[in-house]
Amino acid sequence: MKFTVNRQSFIKKLNDVSRAISTKTTIPILTGLKLEVTDSEITFTGSDTDISIETTLRVDDESAELTVEEPGNIVLPARFFSEIVKRLPEANMTIAVKEGFQANITSGAAAFTINGLDANSYPHLPEIESDDEVTLAGDVFRDIINTTVIAVSNQESRPILTGVHFTLAGDQFTAVATDSHRLSQRKITLPTPATETHDVIIPGKSLVELARMIGEDSNDVKMRLAENQVLFLLGDTSFYSRLLEGNYPDTSRLIPSESDTTMEISAPTLLSAIERASLLSHESRNNVVKITLKGEEKSATIFGNSPDVGAVEENLSAISLDGQDLEISFNPDYLKDALRSFGQSQIKLSFTSALRPFTLVPSEDAENFIQLITPVRTF
Repeated sequence: MKFTVNRQSFIKKLNDVSRAISTKTTIPILTGLKLEVTDSEITFTGSDTDISIETTLRVDDESAELTVEEPGNIVLPARFFSEIVKRLPEANMTIAVKEGFQANITSGAAAFTINGLDANSYPHLPEIESDDEVTLAGDVFRDIINTTVIAVSNQESRPILTGVHFTLAGDQFTAVATDSHRLSQRKITLPTPATETHDVIIPGKSLVELARMIGEDSNDVKMRLAENQVLFLLGDTSFYSRLLEGNYPDTSRLIPSESDTTMEISAPTLLSAIERASLLSHESRNNVVKITLKGEEKSATIFGNSPDVGAVEENLSAISLDGQDLEISFNPDYLKDALRSFGQSQIKLSFTSALRPFTLVPSEDAENFIQLITPVRTF
């Protein structure tokens, strides 16, 4: 195997597959990067069994400056190989594998030799043959992930809650996540209805890595589902993730259908106030912020305190406030995560009682995006 390539183009592909390579795997060969070279392209593969990423660099990509002298394949130690490539002195580099599994890496006056492994021992990627696929604009899909993954659980005691629950029925594509303290739900109407109904749970960790790969200028993302795997296609890159097994709880019953008190406010305004209040609540052992709503006076006040440090009180400038008086306490970190997902928009908060979950929805398009937070009992 022997090829010469532009180093920056190579590093970009290397960084993509490195997202799936872990140093803590029980299968030693998976700490390596698999390179497969043909006359027309290099295929990079990385996997930790939960996530697998495969991407290609083609000869016809002018920026790659790729010339292949001899096809072949090898598995190289990912972390060490990556550090070498990033520190080479010239714009181009040559990698050659002679007898055995030793790779010679040269660039300018620098020459490295590192030991590799037989690529035939590398596990095969899952085969997903599905005619049913969901296609969404890259920025839309990244937004769905970023606004729901904040609510996945970090507790392995309930593994099913460490994922985002995706359902696909007709033209309705729904994503929901909850850690039992908060919930985030997004709905999208697809331009083309799906021919099959799907109900899958994708690990939150997989989705975080996928969102990072979907750049600002990314094109469409295609999603294909199989029995225990999901495949996302991003141009020349294939991103595989295992699915979580089990039944996701029925989250629809958690969302209140009625409310006694509602407040409309700018999301950035409320976020700034909560951030100020949490400066003190973080110094307290219970990390709680309280909001007091007075319907007749149309006033909303936030309180935060720490017995050791002091207290904060701030009146909110709400756009509208209606309903019964209410005093409710909550974890400010949960509310901050929820508010950030709304960006610069105006939102509507709906409350039922001091001990019942409250909801946040955008003032426009309220049907398709909802955040829910469970209050904290303080008495």
